[in-house]
Amino acid sequence: MELLYASCVGVLVTCGIYLLLRARTFPVVLGLTMISYAVNLFLFSAGRLTINKAVVLGTGADYADPLPQALVLTAIVIGFAMTAFVVILAIRGRADLGNDHVDGHLVKSNNKEHR
Repeated sequence: MELLYASCVGVLVTCGIYLLLRARTFPVVLGLTMISYAVNLFLFSAGRLTINKAVVLGTGADYADPLPQALVLTAIVIGFAMTAFVVILAIRGRADLGNDHVDGHLVKSNNKEHR
């Protein structure tokens, strides 16, 4: 179980880094989102992966740690806000520059220069 979980986190980070290195804005947004998902999974695993444990205190000696769950919930909200902000920046960059390249340079396609 832990190997599968760690592999999923590793694949998400790898795909996120690959997408961050692309030259277009939409893959960069997707890469940031994938890395934030990987961080959420990592934070959730920090509370030890347990099965059939009580969620709150008072029902038994063994309980699930609520702190990683609270951290993940906070990270989800922050990740959503960050994604919305980056999408707005990408739309504004596309409107101002005329292309969706991250560096903003002129792009030559079909022997025409696009800005």
